[in-house]
Amino acid sequence: MAKAYVKPGACGLESKIEVTRKDGDTDKYDVDIHIETESDNVKRLAKVLTEANGLDECFQNFSTSKVYQLGAEVGLHLACPVPCAIIKAIEVECGFALPRNVEISIDRD
Repeated sequence: MAKAYVKPGACGLESKIEVTRKDGDTDKYDVDIHIETESDNVKRLAKVLTEANGLDECFQNFSTSKVYQLGAEVGLHLACPVPCAIIKAIEVECGFALPRNVEISIDRD
């Protein structure tokens, strides 16, 4: 199981994402997605995004990604980091990427 923890910034509504390969099958890339969150918008995403095919999802672009399409449909803010975290967790669970932290720092001068 790959896990991602999201501390999104100004809204302060954290999310925990768990991605697990279906039936533990390491030869296939179908995954289950479980999201726990304080965000109403991300809760709506969690209801409709419960599974994906990692091979398909990780090699899409923004306009064809199921994760990003559903995020748009449920009203996620454009800058919400949750869809990115979901993709990163899918990559790790499917063996396409190593589990490494991602960081965004924002300053204003």
